[in-house]
Amino acid sequence: MEYSERLKSLPAYLFLKIEQKKKDLLKKGVDIIDFGVGDPDLPTPKNIVAAMQKAVERPVNHRYPLGTGLPAFKEAIAQWYGKRFSVSLDSEKEVLVLIGSKEGLAHFPLVFLNQGDLALVPEPAYPVYQVAAILAGGVPYFLPLKEENNFLPDLEAVPDKIAKTAKLLFLNYPNNPTAAIANEKFFERTIEFASRNKIILAHDAAYSEIYDKEKPLSFLQIPGAKEIGIEFGSLSKTYNMTGWRIGWAVGNAEILKGLARVKGNIDSGTFLAIQEAGIEALNGPQESAEEMRKIYEERKNLLFSGLKSQGWQLRKPSATFYLWSKPPFGYTSEETVSLLLEKSGILATPGSGFGPSGEGYLRFSLTLNEERIKEAIERLRKINLL
Repeated sequence: MEYSERLKSLPAYLFLKIEQKKKDLLKKGVDIIDFGVGDPDLPTPKNIVAAMQKAVERPVNHRYPLGTGLPAFKEAIAQWYGKRFSVSLDSEKEVLVLIGSKEGLAHFPLVFLNQGDLALVPEPAYPVYQVAAILAGGVPYFLPLKEENNFLPDLEAVPDKIAKTAKLLFLNYPNNPTAAIANEKFFERTIEFASRNKIILAHDAAYSEIYDKEKPLSFLQIPGAKEIGIEFGSLSKTYNMTGWRIGWAVGNAEILKGLARVKGNIDSGTFLAIQEAGIEALNGPQESAEEMRKIYEERKNLLFSGLKSQGWQLRKPSATFYLWSKPPFGYTSEETVSLLLEKSGILATPGSGFGPSGEGYLRFSLTLNEERIKEAIERLRKINLL
């Protein structure tokens, strides 16, 4: 049996050895403090669960959902964009419901890439951008995200030949894994770059509602954005609904029409009961989202101070629930993760797993309660990897 060339061309899964080491330690009874997975530990708000329970009892919701989404949910998304970002959306033509934003991002390159076409992909980054381009027959051209550039891509450094032939550009702010945010001037330059070079922009805004004080922007707030791109959003992080699998793409109607056509040939839509629960999430009380933000800020301050006091180099982020950190040890990212796991039972994610520019960094997810974070800080104090 031989796998396809596309499958064989996917990047190696760096975390396999680490996952196996974690399993071996768990079998030995080691208490693992896992900062690796960006999966919220907080429960889905009760009002959303109640709406889902009610919706799932209705037989009309048990059939194929089909189409671009439940009209009432699409309208709720459009209204939310109006309130949150002052962005006007036609709910019928400019909103597409997804089975989670990852699904939409993965299918997106199939709409536009032919064999050998270029996609501009930031790195370090969420792996789905690179993987999706490869599976669509495209070729990723990597845009390094450097700390000296505030983890923003230097689009002016892209060679003219590449810029003129690239079809797609992926962006993600607030950013996973670096926790960087993008300002209005950056989005203006990016839209001008994409428009000038006839590049279609896909902006992943899954972390737009995980912030401290200053609310992150939607790139659709910037004039000209809707002409060249779409934005992906999700209920996963904002309402602790990662397992529910529901999200959206909004923006340019023609781009969304192509994505809907791909989806129509691959899936049968998002479970209607979950879409009804999504309406409650967007239209219902928002106190739980505000409380969640406060919890993440407290956790971040605690871990940031603990790492900083022990010589780690890191910036305090204003968005996402990640810390992007340089350890005070002379090892590679992967080696550091392995040693931390072996010596202290602490698991973080090696930055090199997100791309070459992530080498030297570790990502810590704040999806652990304060007691576990305090325990991790104490364990770190007791080991010496210098």
